[in-house]
Amino acid sequence: MSDPAIPLVHGKTDTRLKGHKLLYSVSVFLSIGVWLFGYDQGVMSGIITGPYFKAYCELPLDSFLITMLWRSPRHEETRWDEPSRDTMVAVLEIGAFITSLAAAHLADNYGRRMTLRTGAFVFTVGGAIQTWCIGFKTMVVGRIISGFGVGMLSMVVPIYQSEISPADHRGLLGSVEFTGNIIGYASSVWIDYACSYLQSDMSWRVPLFVQCLGGAILALGSFITPESPRYLIDTDQDVEGLAVIADFQGKELDAPSVQEEYKEIRDAVLLDRAVGDRSYKALWRRYKGRVLIAMSSQMFAQLVSDTLVMASMLIISILAEAGWIGRDAILMTGINALFYVASSLPPWILMDRAGRRPILLSGAVAMAIALTATGWWIYIDQAITPNAVVVCVVVYNSAFGMSWGPVPWLYPPEIMPLPFRAKGVSLSTATNWLFNYWVGVSTPVFQELIGWRLYPMHAFFCALSFVLVYFLYPETRGVPLEEMNALFQDEPEEDDDDDEDENDESGSDDEDGSGGSESSSLVGGSSRRRYSDGSTLPITSKGPSAPRTGFFGRIADAFGGSNRRRGSVRGEYNAVGGQ
Repeated sequence: MSDPAIPLVHGKTDTRLKGHKLLYSVSVFLSIGVWLFGYDQGVMSGIITGPYFKAYCELPLDSFLITMLWRSPRHEETRWDEPSRDTMVAVLEIGAFITSLAAAHLADNYGRRMTLRTGAFVFTVGGAIQTWCIGFKTMVVGRIISGFGVGMLSMVVPIYQSEISPADHRGLLGSVEFTGNIIGYASSVWIDYACSYLQSDMSWRVPLFVQCLGGAILALGSFITPESPRYLIDTDQDVEGLAVIADFQGKELDAPSVQEEYKEIRDAVLLDRAVGDRSYKALWRRYKGRVLIAMSSQMFAQLVSDTLVMASMLIISILAEAGWIGRDAILMTGINALFYVASSLPPWILMDRAGRRPILLSGAVAMAIALTATGWWIYIDQAITPNAVVVCVVVYNSAFGMSWGPVPWLYPPEIMPLPFRAKGVSLSTATNWLFNYWVGVSTPVFQELIGWRLYPMHAFFCALSFVLVYFLYPETRGVPLEEMNALFQDEPEEDDDDDEDENDESGSDDEDGSGGSESSSLVGGSSRRRYSDGSTLPITSKGPSAPRTGFFGRIADAFGGSNRRRGSVRGEYNAVGGQ
């Protein structure tokens, strides 16, 4: 007997690209989104150096150090227009912070594709304004608008990627996404270097125009990419959701694996509908632990990557002392960016084999050692110090690119439940941009105040991140998104009276054998009403019966066994007859 919860469809869809080809094609396409804000983060560093940019935007003629180094021994005579410089650097982060929060409503109500399309379009408009700007104020307006687009893209791309990725490939595809971001940064540096030879305002307009092309490709491509199957099922577009699942698996609509995945997603959707409230308040009340973990991952990613800025400043300062300034500094930064890209490749293999926790823990240790050594070499100030510092910085950059670079973008959408995924990821992404802004403001201040001690201080942040991951972060490798509830065991409990009534109702149904009840191992015993069209909606939800021992106690208990048995909550939609 067929399951009435599954749409009665057969055969294959008419989509030409199916299976892994479709999955990898969409993943590479989504990487354009993260390529854009990686590119934007690097492109301004080079174009501000040019005299033609100065002429149009009325900024002082500064070296490449404008966004990387506040003072250089070779440029003490330079008078910096600090308000203009800081505004140019910071306005994008401010815009990204605003829309990373606001985009959750768009993603929940209009879909992942629409959010992606809107973010790409807004980013393209902002890039166009920057490309054809006629002064400083116009450039700032363009940067703000681009920031709005970046905020939406940085929020929705990880969600989209996680929702279309199978559990055993999710780490690989998330790592590919992060590599796209680093390639964006590296390509911006090399494009800046090539365009620095142009003897006109094209030297900075061309690099800015390139990001418009990327945004336009992303916006147009969103019309032909499939929508997230989880969003489709969550919005009762069941046939469409089933078709997308079949396309990504490369199988027929009625294939057992396609139906199993559909039922698993549908069970989770129905379970969460029992609560109904999807506000930020409900998110915090029900999944406080997951929200704090998601936000802390992005916070520490910025606190430890704060030293990326310092490390780059240090390398450029050393290069400046050696005579590498201006265009030569861009060249050396481009070479360093290639090493950064290379460091992001090992997680392609390790993420789904070693797991998230070992990668984060080992990365924190390596970065702490490299930063401590950097501070020590600067403190003793020997002849070998410059070379030793460069080695330490390369080790640090590589460790970050392999660990705290990719994982914090992959982790939040993994651990958040479907109804709250957009809101939860919006909070973690907003945390990223908030601390990104704080990094840019605080780094030069701290460096001037405490000097070499800044590096051991951030080594302490790395050590703190190690402790946090070790005790509080669960291992999500290979765990389907719909089974994260079993990993965290944080589903809210209902009143005992409701449970008793529910048990009485289900018991009476079972006794007379008239059907009308549905059971799921995800629900743990729930009652649902069946409608004439065969669709179902939950009436009540029964949470876990285990006693709670406080917020941190529950998290420690849930996380204490990272090898917790998986698959125990895979839904079995045993629908029986109905009216």
